[in-house]
Amino acid sequence: MNPSQNLRQAGDFGAGGSFSQARVDHTPAAVPRMEAVWAVHEDEVREAQRLRFQVFADEMGARLTPPAGTAAGLDVDTFDPFCEHLLVRTVETANAPAQVVATYRVLTPASARRVGGLYIDSEFDLSQLDALRPRMVEMGRTCIAADWRSGGLVLMLWSALAEFMLRSRLDITLGCASVPMRDGGHHAAGVWHGLRQSYLVAPELRVVPRLPLPVDDLGGSIHAEPPALIKGYLKCGGKLLGAPAWDPDFCTADLPMMLDLADLPASYRRRFIRA
Repeated sequence: MNPSQNLRQAGDFGAGGSFSQARVDHTPAAVPRMEAVWAVHEDEVREAQRLRFQVFADEMGARLTPPAGTAAGLDVDTFDPFCEHLLVRTVETANAPAQVVATYRVLTPASARRVGGLYIDSEFDLSQLDALRPRMVEMGRTCIAADWRSGGLVLMLWSALAEFMLRSRLDITLGCASVPMRDGGHHAAGVWHGLRQSYLVAPELRVVPRLPLPVDDLGGSIHAEPPALIKGYLKCGGKLLGAPAWDPDFCTADLPMMLDLADLPASYRRRFIRA
């Protein structure tokens, strides 16, 4: 579960990713055709990792710790070889090569077992969800290039994810929705306080942050505006799994979120899932 002013400010779905907020003013004639494709070759994965580095490190200033030997300018971690990587890119023309402008990665239950767990396990105790693990995919490292942040790209990402899940016979997605902490976390705490009454899952499904954001000490206005991606996720039937964790490497507060496709409203089902 951005990663426009149809997107959240510096946020991602799952595992250490984020967007920075930007307004894009493309005229219809200037917008190239786009396609969403799953990476097949290693060079396609490298394109996704290059875009992630540009957004997370160059734009956001995140402290990345790639494995030894990683080429400069790439965001790489130990989960990447086990994930499926989605790319949204412009379609190549005679005047311009294809350009990757958005990406996220998906970790399936089978791959999570091989790598030893989900990325989100490093931020939260998910023991309450153990019975659901065979049905869950983790969506993470979501990002969109600064000049391309629009609601249309988010729809392409989510539509591809929904189709992937149906094809794989999986029905639950989870990840982290990140809120920037440039103000020390007050806004993030306000988002949590404002949403917890209406969107928190039942106690038997809640998760516990390993490094909690001190939301009670920070206070925060109950009128704090949630990032747009969080609002979109909630409109799709998503729920908060618990209080936010603090991610010091990305300087974000990460809200754990989950969506069961069974809770997807009919209007969004028609939008994301082709018959």
